[in-house]
Parts: sequence; structure tokens; C-alpha cells
Amino acid sequence: ILGEHLRICPQGYTCCTSEMEENFANKSRSEFEAMMKEAGRSVQATLTAQHRSFDSYFQDLLNKSEKALYDAFPSMYGEWYTQNVKVFKDLYSELRRYYRSSNINLEEALNEFWTRLLERLFKLLNPQYHITDEYLDCMVKHAEQHKPFGEVPRDLKVKATRAFIAARSYAQGFLVGSDVVRKVSQVSLSHECTRAIMKLMYCPHCRGMASVRPCNNYCLNVVKGCLANQADLSTEWKYLMDSLMGVADRIDGPYNVDTVIGTIHMRIAEAISILQESKDSITSKVFQGCGNPKISPKGSRSEDWRRRGKVTLEAKSSAQALEMLVLDAKGNLTALKTYWITLPSSLCSKKVMASSASDDKCWNGMTKGSYLPEVMGDGLANQINNPEVEVDITKPDMTIRQQIMQLKIMTNRLGNANIGNDVDFQDTSDDMSGSGSGDSCPDDVCGKRLSKSPSTRQPETHAIPKQSGHGVHGASSRSLPSASLLLLLSVAVIAAQHLWR
Repeated sequence: ILGEHLRICPQGYTCCTSEMEENFANKSRSEFEAMMKEAGRSVQATLTAQHRSFDSYFQDLLNKSEKALYDAFPSMYGEWYTQNVKVFKDLYSELRRYYRSSNINLEEALNEFWTRLLERLFKLLNPQYHITDEYLDCMVKHAEQHKPFGEVPRDLKVKATRAFIAARSYAQGFLVGSDVVRKVSQVSLSHECTRAIMKLMYCPHCRGMASVRPCNNYCLNVVKGCLANQADLSTEWKYLMDSLMGVADRIDGPYNVDTVIGTIHMRIAEAISILQESKDSITSKVFQGCGNPKISPKGSRSEDWRRRGKVTLEAKSSAQALEMLVLDAKGNLTALKTYWITLPSSLCSKKVMASSASDDKCWNGMTKGSYLPEVMGDGLANQINNPEVEVDITKPDMTIRQQIMQLKIMTNRLGNANIGNDVDFQDTSDDMSGSGSGDSCPDDVCGKRLSKSPSTRQPETHAIPKQSGHGVHGASSRSLPSASLLLLLSVAVIAAQHLWR
């Protein structure tokens, strides 16, 4: 029949009624959006699997260290350990809370642990004296210069903070990347894009050419026009992938988590041994600075722990497992770097089943023949002359712009982690909670204790709008913008968008 009633397909002779054309338009829209979600799910699955693998490995390291401590310390320190086991439990609890992105200061938590341990050991080593809380406060103030545990606290603080900062940023980077893909994949097609997709996929049916495949370049122009905003993610997405690989090298290199996390219990035992060996010297210095405490009427002689015999503490290395994790992650991250700009060609070849580039008997949008217009570039700005899709380049999609901002923020965080700096982001979104290893401990139960020995460096704190998350680019010298500036830029973009509309 004559096709004057058609609103999308060419108005020549047609097999389609208006109702059929509308049904085809709805079908093409739902099918294309399903293609997008399916492609996104594959990327999400890869990133989520990488997060799960590393998270499981890291938690296992921490669990094994804690178990080794619980197994060995009772025979090493007897009743004293049993009475003070909570000090050690609290340390591992704080370490887990930090890794799970709780808003705590890691250096402060470690300082608090050494303070509490010193207080209890000093009392044990000097049971003949009545040592008050005020006296302990004085002792703690002098602890830094006396170094009762030698260099262990300082060395562990430097290495553990770097390892934990890198580990938790690395784990979160995968989750943020996956969440960005999920949200972008749910962005609906515009009215103009729906018409273009219909014309690409089902107008051949209306012309009686159901077996004729779309021309490849024609398909590319349609999909590049429809996914112009998504392609603008590519730059920041690539930076995120590079940043994750940079931190992966740190985790398996200078900030080696296997060596640091897996030996925490051994460093604690080493510190206690140092205090035992230098007991008389430390006690003398404390008495000199704080005065002699009163003799306790119930006092007794100090117990000599060394008579218990030494228990050998071992750290079972999982360095090979870590190396394999990092290699696998870097392989996947490299493959994903070009995801957004290769998506149009991937959809055209695998989903739409476009013809080869040299085919001159393909569907070109009007009839069976060759397709002459040139293929547009990637991104919104390059669609100004797209012959197949009307794209308003002055109105970027705000959901996608927000996700670009999330990529920038997470990349900035990874960049700081790569150089050992802690930037603490307060996640205000419920989307990320419960993913992987969320912390469900309520604030009134797990409130942060005040440390008697305050941290020497407080982490920067920035808020992230609606989720967690430029930095490392191999050995790039690309500067790291502050997260606060990035958020201000985001607000400016949204404000400008309202003015455009």
C-alpha cells in the first residue's frame, strides 16, 4: 500500500499500517535498551567479580592474622592476655571498620591501641605499685620519647595505613565503576533516538526487505548519535581504569598487603617483647618524669613472661595469590578501558547484525544500496552534523554528567591512595551500602573512641553526592584535582543546564 501514513519509515510503498509502525517503534526501543543493559551487565559482572576476589583475599589475610594472635597469645602471656583480650579484638575491629569505609581515623585507631596496650602492660610489669589513671596519663605523654615498644608502632603505622588506604580505595574503585555502568545503562532513549533506531532496525521490514541487513556505517551513525552522552564517559572511565591498575601495582609492591596485613600479630608480639626486654629502663624513665607511684598494699613481684617459653609465630605468605589477583585485574581493566567508545561498533556488529563496511546492498535508511555519509566522531560535540539522529549538543544528559563526576572523584581518591594519602569520603548514598563488605555497625555502638595520643595527620574529608567515588595514569604527571573543586564544578554544570533549558 502507499505509505503516506508512515511517520518514521520512508513513505514509499509499504507493508506496514500506522499501528504496525508504532508497534515496531516500541519494539525497537525496548530491544535497544535491553542490548545496552546486557552489555552493561557484562562489564558490571567483571568489575564486581574483581571486587569480590580482592575483598575475599584481604579479609582472609586479616582473619588469619587475628586467628594466629588468638591461638598463640594465651600460651605466651597467660591470664594477662585473657583479661585484656578486648584490646586486641578492638584493634582488628577498627581495622575492619576502616577498610569497610567507616568514617574513622586509622592512625588514631592505631595510636589508641598502643596506648591501651602500654597502660595494661605497665601495670602488669609493676604490680607492686598503685598506679592511678592520672599517673597513666602522665606516662602516656612521655611514651613518644621513651619508645617503650621501640620502632614497631611507628613502622607499623606507616606501612599499615598505606596498605589499608590503598586496599580500601582499590576495592571501592571496582564498586564505583560497576555502579556507574549500572546507572548509565538505565538511561532512557530520547524521542529522536527512538525514531532513528526504529528506522534502522524495522523500517526494512515495512519495505519488504526483512532479510536485508543495515549498512555498517549507517548503524554506527545511529548508535553514536543515540549514545553520544555515554561516549563522553570514556576519558574519565579510562583514567579510572588506569588509576586502579596503578594502585594494584602498589598493593603488590611498595604497599604489599600480604606482608603488612598478614604479619600484624607478629609485630604486636615483637613490640611486647621489646617492652619486656627494656622494662627496667622504661620504668626508670617514667618514674623520673612522673614521680614514684605509691607502693600497693596488695602488690606482688612482676611476673617473668619469658619463663613461659617462646611460641613461634608464623605468617603464611599468600604472595602468589596476590600476584595472580593483580595480574587478572590488570588484564580485565585493560580490556575495559575502551568500553564506552567501542560500544557502538560492538552493538552494531553483535546485536544489530549490521553488514560489512564494503557492502553496497545493505539497508541505508531509505532503500537497499550503499551508504555514503561519513561516520561521526565519538561524543556529544561530534554529533552536530549527524545525518541520522537529531542531537542537541547544548543539552547534555545530567544523569551521565553526574556519573562522569563520580568517576573523577573516585579517580582522585585512587590517585591520593597511590601516594599514600588518605582522603576520606562520606558516602551519602544507600546504593553502595551492602555491596561486598558494608559496615552495619550503628554509630551508638561503634562510636569512635577519643585517643590519648592524637593522630599526627587528619584525613581530608569530602562529601560525595549520591554514592562513593585525576589521579593515577601509570606514571603520569597529570595533576590530582581536589574533590571539593570537582563537586563545585558539578553544581555549576547542573545550574548551567537549567539555564540552557
